[in-house]
Amino acid sequence: MKRIQVIATGGTIASLPTEDGMGGLAPALTGAELVARVPLVEDLCHIDVVQLMNIDSTNMKPSGWLAIAAQIERSYEDYDGFVVLHGTDTMAYTAAALSYLVQGSPKPIVLTGSQQPMSAPFTDAKLNLYQSLLWACDDAARDVHVVFDGKVIVGTRAHKQRTMSYNAFTSVNWPLAAIVRGNRAVREMGGAAHWATESNKPAFYHSLDERVVVLKLTPGLGPEVFTALAGTSTAVILETFGIGGIPDGFEEALFGWVDAGHTLVLTTQVPEEGLDLGVYEVGRAYAEHPGILLGDDMTVEALVAKTMWACGVASGQRQLGRLFQLPINHDRLG
Repeated sequence: MKRIQVIATGGTIASLPTEDGMGGLAPALTGAELVARVPLVEDLCHIDVVQLMNIDSTNMKPSGWLAIAAQIERSYEDYDGFVVLHGTDTMAYTAAALSYLVQGSPKPIVLTGSQQPMSAPFTDAKLNLYQSLLWACDDAARDVHVVFDGKVIVGTRAHKQRTMSYNAFTSVNWPLAAIVRGNRAVREMGGAAHWATESNKPAFYHSLDERVVVLKLTPGLGPEVFTALAGTSTAVILETFGIGGIPDGFEEALFGWVDAGHTLVLTTQVPEEGLDLGVYEVGRAYAEHPGILLGDDMTVEALVAKTMWACGVASGQRQLGRLFQLPINHDRLG
């Protein structure tokens, strides 16, 4: 029987109403209490629970990502897989971050949570937790995934699409790794090559640069915003219009930002299909400028985590660019 470590961090799955009933839901149940409420898990695997934190995922920070990765590193040789219980609001960010902090893991690292607390009468928490443990025990599972509502999503491609429905998460620009039917996982044909990867030892990383800002272009926004960001930010991820449109008047600010040694990542604010600066004149000026990084079809969550990781470990812009372009856990096409 496989040994799985459950790492509890809080979230809706662990929440109860506050004592006065006026403060809304807040994390209260421990990871051990959550596991104890799920039927049949004792037939799947041997489970040990670590209560790493108990927070609303709105309060998850890069320091929390590093703490989760450090816990996995400490326990890596003792377990066959890991399940991280997490709030849904920032789960996609954490899944992406773990994909960069624990790279090439031959053992599965699975994130899950729920839209309704474990204590709710019609909760999705029990099935999500059961299916996550099921996937963590699968002989072919490896690397970081989100398991939610029967879907197995690559960690760098997960995105929270809905605020209330049980099918909260979608896989952006990448096929599902698998779906869970009953008590088994069925792999999707589009991800067949994913499972052929030979096992090896993971690479663990221990630093992130938190000074990364996401800026969404809106009609009327001016380039002077980059002057305001210069003193506090290492990198800006700029969400352009459509397939890569940037309004007139931004050239001097954006080129100056990069030439001054800052990092600029261009992406699109449209969720599906990605960026292509070569289509329209309003984007072409930025396609070849040295130092500008292109997000292609990556999710914003993955771009935030990868930029923090690359800025945290790179010794200069050239190395940063190489790290950013490196495909990791299917975050971009090779």
